[in-house]
Amino acid sequence: MMRLLWPLVVTIVIELGVLLFLGERRRKVLYGSVVMNVLTNVPLNLYAVHVSDGWSTLIVGEALVVLAEALCFRWLVGEWRQSWIYSLLCNAISFLTGELFVLISLLFTY
Repeated sequence: MMRLLWPLVVTIVIELGVLLFLGERRRKVLYGSVVMNVLTNVPLNLYAVHVSDGWSTLIVGEALVVLAEALCFRWLVGEWRQSWIYSLLCNAISFLTGELFVLISLLFTY
């Protein structure tokens, strides 16, 4: 359970931070981001833990998440350019942060 909950919580915190840094203050967008992450992060992490056969499938999964979240942001913010910026930046920063944590944990393991 923690293997799914921890990445979700960290992703939500990071992506809300990115949105706030970008100047987003609308509650519907911020709450929508939390809902989007619950709907996309958990399935992607389940897939990554139980099914994934490598980086290529993880990259495809992340691309699908970026697309799905861009569509949701479009509905929330009303314009395509901003929705793609939000989705790409939020997901890139949370993904890279997660990979950095994995790398650091591996370095301290050995």
